Amino acid sequence: MSIEYNFEIEMIIPDKLNNVFAFFSTADNLQIITPPWLHFIILTPTPLEIQKGRIIDYKLSLYGFPFKWQTEITVWNPPHQFIDEQIKGPYRKWKHLHYFESRGNQTYMRDHVTYEIPVFPKILNKLFVSKNVEQIFNYRRKKINEIFNGSS
Repeated sequence: MSIEYNFEIEMIIPDKLNNVFAFFSTADNLQIITPPWLHFIILTPTPLEIQKGRIIDYKLSLYGFPFKWQTEITVWNPPHQFIDEQIKGPYRKWKHLHYFESRGNQTYMRDHVTYEIPVFPKILNKLFVSKNVEQIFNYRRKKINEIFNGSS
């Protein structure tokens, strides 16, 4: 049985749209805003040009279990949005929309993730996955605030 879950987080970043989009479309910055407890490493040689069709390989670990993850940029619409989707990894499905909108000298940013868990979806989502996704994106919010606001 396949169950689709959704997670969304929004924030206002005190910088112009083009600067914010440039930050998020630089692959190396993903390591900066990913929690250290995930031991996240980009395997695809950087710097790399993000564009539609770009495939990026990573490795990370969760609860001591290492695994590889491969995503593809399936939508590329600078400076307003891009979508990365899992090709190989721990999920049955992972689709992450990054949305950006100019609001004067600030940028509204929204992350929307749709995911499916391959086995025991109700139990695993309730016990682990939804909490992990929320923790990861809360960490990202904190790091983004530090980078763009200079504070936590």
